[in-house]
Amino acid sequence: DYDKGVLHPRVIAATMQAAAARGLPTVVDPKFRSFFAYRGATVFKPNRRELGAAIPGIDLSSARALVEAVGRLQVENLLLTLGAGGMVLVNRDAAVPPHLIESEAREVYDVSGAGDTVTAWVGTALAAKATPIEAAEVANIAAGVEVAKRGVATVSPAEVLAAHRGA
Repeated sequence: DYDKGVLHPRVIAATMQAAAARGLPTVVDPKFRSFFAYRGATVFKPNRRELGAAIPGIDLSSARALVEAVGRLQVENLLLTLGAGGMVLVNRDAAVPPHLIESEAREVYDVSGAGDTVTAWVGTALAAKATPIEAAEVANIAAGVEVAKRGVATVSPAEVLAAHRGA
């Protein structure tokens, strides 16, 4: 969702309802205008700036505030990307502690496309029956590969596997 007007609220609602009816996971990388339109999303993936703009005054370092944000958004999981700080996965169940995924130290060449890489890899992993934590962990590795490339780049399964193995 790039706030270009293609994803009209009715399209978003119909798509979310259709996915829920079929038991399909939904992964959303929201932008400001439609930020609260994705109720029921499996994984809702804003970055720090986007979440802060949508929920002014939120303490992004507070686990409690992040759990409250999940409730306010009415999603299953919030995957908040933190740039060089990695990402944190927050489940709607307050009894499940937030899961911090640290970024791996590597040379960053260009961060363009990193969020899209995370979204794509989370969706792919969920479609392959990964848990949200597993999906986020794999996506974190993929994002680390992507930022080491020039411009918006694709990341292959072989590259993710090599990065995971430390090759």
